[in-house]
Amino acid sequence: MTFKSHIEGKNADVAIYQDRIEWSRPRGMSAKKLTAGLLTGGASLLATGVRSSDAGTEMIPVRNIASVVTKRDGLMFTKVVVVASGNNIDFRVPHDAAPRIKALLTDLILGRIPGAEQAPAPAPAPAPQAAPTPVEQLRQLAELRDAGILSDEEFTTKKAEILARM
Repeated sequence: MTFKSHIEGKNADVAIYQDRIEWSRPRGMSAKKLTAGLLTGGASLLATGVRSSDAGTEMIPVRNIASVVTKRDGLMFTKVVVVASGNNIDFRVPHDAAPRIKALLTDLILGRIPGAEQAPAPAPAPAPQAAPTPVEQLRQLAELRDAGILSDEEFTTKKAEILARM
């Protein structure tokens, strides 16, 4: 599952996998930096650079997550709080997305892989084929000789082996 979120006041791209949660904050110009650049005629942008210093990525393994909590955050958003060993991460998402995200994370924490119930059962292994009878082996041997794959000497030798096992 992937979604957009606000983490620590910055936009982030979040991806939830079976074994981890990853998010990244792309580099870009914040509104504060743009305003300062306009007010100073671009001098502050030259001094500090255009890139944001808050850009980066982070990952939390699912096995490190202790719990998931949701809290309303204003009229349009809900915070999905992931409590991990020594760290809390707040994903700020629209109200309608929060229950799905919480349910997915809860299933992963509990070891229930979503969609596993719908997976088809593996096909049964094919039954082992019975060994060909000596008559069938002799027919196959004759076909190989007639096709030129076996010489007459090889055919005679193999034929004698098959007949000896009968």
